[in-house]
Amino acid sequence: MPERNRTPAPLVVVMGVSAVGKTTVGEKLAARFGVEYADADAFHPQANIDKMSGGVPLTDDDRWPWLAAIGKWLDERTDLGGVVSCSALKRAYRDVLVDAAPSVRFLHLDGDSDVIRARIARRKHHFMPPSLIDSQLATLEPLEPDEPGAAIDLTMTPDAIVDEFLDTTGRSH
Repeated sequence: MPERNRTPAPLVVVMGVSAVGKTTVGEKLAARFGVEYADADAFHPQANIDKMSGGVPLTDDDRWPWLAAIGKWLDERTDLGGVVSCSALKRAYRDVLVDAAPSVRFLHLDGDSDVIRARIARRKHHFMPPSLIDSQLATLEPLEPDEPGAAIDLTMTPDAIVDEFLDTTGRSH
C-alpha cells in the first residue's frame, strides 16, 4: 500500500541556558510526538562534568566532542524522530547539530535573566552550579532568523510551550 503524505519524523533540540526547563519541555514534546527523548547532559564525558561541578566553564574544545555525540544521536533518529535537550548556546554549536541532522528544529527556551537566575538558585542535585549561569548567558547567541526553529518564553507552562512550538512550526497538536 502506498504511503500517504506522511509527515517526516520530528527531530527537535530544546535549547537554552541551564534551568530554563529544557528537560521538562523536552520530555513533554517527545511524549506528544511519540518519539525518544534524550538529555544532552548524559552525553558529557566525566571530565566535562567534573569541570562544571568545580565551577569552571567549558571551552569550545570541551564542547566539540559532546556536540558530535549529540549530532550522531540525532542523525541515527532521522527516520524515527527524537527530542534532545541541549544548551546549544552558540550558532556554531547548532550548526554542528544541523550538519549532522539537517531536518533538526530548535526550540529556544528564552526569557529574562533574573527569572533564570532565580530558577537556578532553587535547583538542587545538578552538577551545573548557579555560579556558571552568567558565563552561559554571556555565551548565548539567540536563534537567528535563518535558523530552523522558534524562541518561546520560558515562563509559559510546559504544555503551553509545546503547543506554541507546534503552532509555530506548523505541526498539529
